[in-house]
Amino acid sequence: MQNHLNIQYMNKAKLGWAGLGNMGKAMAENLLKAGYELTVFNRNREKEQELIALGASSAANLQDLTSTCDVVFSMLSDDHAVKEVYQDLLTNSAPGKLLIDMSTVAPETSRYLAALAHEKQARFLEAPVSGSVKPAQDGTLIILAAGEKEDYQKAEPFFDVLGKLSLFLGPAGAGSSAKVAINYLLAVNIQAVAETVLFAESNGISKEDMLTIINEGACGNGIIKLKTQSILKDEYPAAFALKYIVKDLKLAQGAGLKSPLSVPLLKSFSDAQAEGLGDEDLMAVIKHLRS
Repeated sequence: MQNHLNIQYMNKAKLGWAGLGNMGKAMAENLLKAGYELTVFNRNREKEQELIALGASSAANLQDLTSTCDVVFSMLSDDHAVKEVYQDLLTNSAPGKLLIDMSTVAPETSRYLAALAHEKQARFLEAPVSGSVKPAQDGTLIILAAGEKEDYQKAEPFFDVLGKLSLFLGPAGAGSSAKVAINYLLAVNIQAVAETVLFAESNGISKEDMLTIINEGACGNGIIKLKTQSILKDEYPAAFALKYIVKDLKLAQGAGLKSPLSVPLLKSFSDAQAEGLGDEDLMAVIKHLRS
């Protein structure tokens, strides 16, 4: 009965969203389509316009977002940006407000945000996501939530809109730990397929044939299939920009990753970024490896 009441309350909650990058905008749009009342704030106010046209309201500032909304989502580029935004969101006491950060940040940053929210009498969940822009648009993200179980249960109706699966992983920091772990695996996959295709080509095997062998066999997986057309066309529009995997690999190392592959992997993507590939898709690492 209590869970039913939570869902009933949260279905009527006023929602706020801070940070409208491509993924954040897609996720906010899905909440609007699901019928939620949504107020948005972005430092570049132009990015708010599409959502306003769909029925969202615009907050005057971040403090206004917290004061007028029951639940405030954030999705920002890095730890510094998240901390800065939370200082503004929590300028004043915010009793009972639920803040949900969906950014990819260090586990220690999520624990810091949880402590800051507690100090201001607010509730906090971290909920980074596994997936890129297309799953965000389709509402098929995997949501890696951590904090207090009661807050997760309140947030489940929103997560049902934003993703195909949400998991409660434990106290604040656990979601971020899971996110940097899965992004490490993502980077390993991307690096491996790039090296494999280039090695095959150097021995006279076309990339078309090599990718068919990979995708039709036991080594094929979802991410390689998603990147196949980019490799074949040698075009890498950013679904997940290479600069962000560099950031995430650094976060993983900061969280204690010391595996044999982690150091050369970070160097490979960092070198690719230094060559000007940071704003292309992370699959563009193949261009660096080819050079």
